[in-house]
Amino acid sequence: MIGATAVLFVANPAQGAIAAVPVALFWYRGLKDMAQDSHTVLRNFPVLGHIRFLLEASDCKAASLRPEIRQYFIESDTDSVPFSRAQRSIVYQRAKLQTDNLPFGTRRNTYGEGYEWIKHSLSPVHLDDACGRKVVGGPHCKQPYSASIMNVSAMSYGSISKNAVLALNGGAKMGGFYHNTGEGGLSKYHLEPGGDIVWNIGTGYFGCRAEDGSFSPTAFSANASRPQVKMIEIKLSQGAKPAHGGILPAAKVSADIAEARGVPQGMDCISPPGHSEFAGPAGLVRFADRSAALSDAPSLLCSAFISCVGNHVELAGIVRAMQESGSGPDFINIDGGEGGTGAAPPEFSNSVGTPLVDAVALATDLLIGAGIRERVTVICAGKVLSGFSIVRNMALGADICNSARAMMFALGCIQASRPDTLRNMMLKVCQSTLYASVCAPY
Repeated sequence: MIGATAVLFVANPAQGAIAAVPVALFWYRGLKDMAQDSHTVLRNFPVLGHIRFLLEASDCKAASLRPEIRQYFIESDTDSVPFSRAQRSIVYQRAKLQTDNLPFGTRRNTYGEGYEWIKHSLSPVHLDDACGRKVVGGPHCKQPYSASIMNVSAMSYGSISKNAVLALNGGAKMGGFYHNTGEGGLSKYHLEPGGDIVWNIGTGYFGCRAEDGSFSPTAFSANASRPQVKMIEIKLSQGAKPAHGGILPAAKVSADIAEARGVPQGMDCISPPGHSEFAGPAGLVRFADRSAALSDAPSLLCSAFISCVGNHVELAGIVRAMQESGSGPDFINIDGGEGGTGAAPPEFSNSVGTPLVDAVALATDLLIGAGIRERVTVICAGKVLSGFSIVRNMALGADICNSARAMMFALGCIQASRPDTLRNMMLKVCQSTLYASVCAPY
């Protein structure tokens, strides 16, 4: 190759110079691949090895065509990874107020393994709007809250953009359902549209945090007393990465995020795996009661966010503590092990935590056994998307369902499964000032 280029350069210097550029780049890339020690494939197959990474990336940050080829050309309507094209299409069509009718009957194998269906009644009745709501609040609740049976699940500001937060809360106001803030704190963008809010308090105590990272009663009371805050969740862990904690890199901690979370701007924002303010089931119940007492608002409730149920004995211990105290959380939010997140180790996403069906059934049975089911509302989240998924969870014992990924689809998420690149999903694209108008707020 070099010899032919040299001959061409002697015969025609202009053409030879042009031909020399790709040859030089080829050798530069090849020698650099041979010298590096990060990728064995590139060391063994210089230059050509990049084709493999283009077709099948070894990590989420590398350029790859494989996910797109699979999603648009290979995946069938019913392949679930984690949501099928048919499921995503339901959300896209309903979010745009387009028809979602299915002609010619079901495409599913009704005799296949795992097929689910509802046994209908031969005497249907007309349902009024009250049937789509559930009153939350035990005997000690200052003011019960009428919640929709379908709501926006926890997504933190910082993991999603301000425009996404504005759109979600604006939609919650329009639809008459609540918006869960996620553990990233209560920001001004949650409050601006005026929708009902469930304030999620995680292990980092964002929004009610002292300078040393501990719980601040003063900061808590200030936010909890806002009229839009209808309920409060004490997050123990989340289904996608139970007991893992989390970190928001310093580069993403903007001035607005730092204000909402009560942390220094430009520094890593860390959520520890566990709470520092309480320990054990009895401590959780006391902290829930204490939190309710700190609010001046008459509408405050408290919750234990029992994310993905882990050790069944621990859940039973919490229920026992609630029974013995006669107080504690007014509702329990069960997050299934199949829940989603921006990024989590595969061991946590795939193999840690109880799936939603088993977790909801277990929680319901424990509450019934303790004799406190009537005063404790059961909320659940985990791949809730359609009316059927709501009915299925309610049949298992849930009263209310939350959904995050369905709401993300409505905002424009295409399930590219590469959220940490800040380029694949509409929610991440909206973090950029250049594309801020893509997510219309409300």
